[in-house]
Amino acid sequence: MSHNKDLGNKGEEIAVNFLKRKGYTILDRNWIFDHKEIDIIALKNGIVIFVEVKTRSTGFFGEPYEFVNEKKQAFLIEAANNYLIENKIDLPVRFDIVSIVHNGNFTKVYHIEEAF
Repeated sequence: MSHNKDLGNKGEEIAVNFLKRKGYTILDRNWIFDHKEIDIIALKNGIVIFVEVKTRSTGFFGEPYEFVNEKKQAFLIEAANNYLIENKIDLPVRFDIVSIVHNGNFTKVYHIEEAF
């Protein structure tokens, strides 16, 4: 497996554990619709939260959350709408980003609620 894929998987594990500690219930992970993936789907306080996880080994070129561009946001919104329809969910929704810088010596997690 590539370094980037390994780092991404590690970042998702870090994000799941982080969200669970904050009282989120994880409903689904790596949910795919039409080649569009939602990393984490969670529930807290009656709100369905669609979470994009961005992980980098350094923040040198910018914080990971800065790489969630408008195109990616549009993909997530489309996939989220389909998830709600497919699962017959009629609850408020929110889009969050969990931005992670992780290397062997350091992990920084930054959770942006209502990111877009």
